Amino acid sequence: MLEIGLTNDPRLAEQARLLREYGWRERYVSDFPGLNTRLDELQAALLRVKLLYLEGENARRRQLARCYDAALSDTSVAIPHSPKRVSHAYHQYVVRTDHRDDLRTFLKANDVGTLIHYPVPVHMQPAYRGRAIVNEAGLPETESMCRRILSLPMHP
Repeated sequence: MLEIGLTNDPRLAEQARLLREYGWRERYVSDFPGLNTRLDELQAALLRVKLLYLEGENARRRQLARCYDAALSDTSVAIPHSPKRVSHAYHQYVVRTDHRDDLRTFLKANDVGTLIHYPVPVHMQPAYRGRAIVNEAGLPETESMCRRILSLPMHP
């Protein structure tokens, strides 16, 4: 991507780059509170058209989620739970396993991409430390989940 410099101050330029994407120096780790403001007029126009297809894409994601549910039902992998009266969009299909890294390695070896969307709990990120009321024990469930979650491919 071509970047046009609006300042000759390298520190100010770095600060602006960090502000535009959540305060990330490292992906998914906010060094300070930032934003995500990448929606411009052209993207908005395209998304307005895509809205016509949203329900169909969400229905396809639900169908894919049912395939995952069935395939993983006899394994130790915990699958997403969706209450009966809720129509989940499955923007992500996030599973939990005590063997996440082994599963990720196996899937990669079989050309299946995965992501770990939330590797660092918010309360442990530099930008947000001290903002949540957390005792000396931390948030053990949150921290445990961050070590166990894995997002599987999910696109209609």
